[in-house]
Amino acid sequence: VQFEESGGGSVQPGGSLRLSCLATGFVFGNYIMSWHRQAPGKERETVAVISSGGGTTNYADSVKGRFTISRDNAKNTVYLQMNSLKPEDTARYYCNKESLGSSMEWYDPSDFWGKGTLVTVAS
Repeated sequence: VQFEESGGGSVQPGGSLRLSCLATGFVFGNYIMSWHRQAPGKERETVAVISSGGGTTNYADSVKGRFTISRDNAKNTVYLQMNSLKPEDTARYYCNKESLGSSMEWYDPSDFWGKGTLVTVAS
């Protein structure tokens, strides 16, 4: 299992970025996928989760209404569109897949992690 995140960068407050994650090593379309982030000195948090077919999504309260998770099962890729970015969104962002026994309601990521992509929001 491998995850290759991309699309991070530096942006001013109020700006937008679109993150991509190419996932390999498993049957992508069969799994719930997710985005997570970790800011310096803080624990990793789950930002958004999307069902295997893409029809159901869940978001952390801190990003609801600003971030949109989507997926393209034909390309084994999950996306995170981030709008109205704030300095507190600064973090390294990671994608992941569901762990065994997870569901949309009780979601845990797998133990596999990529290198992530760094997002910096500053004026």
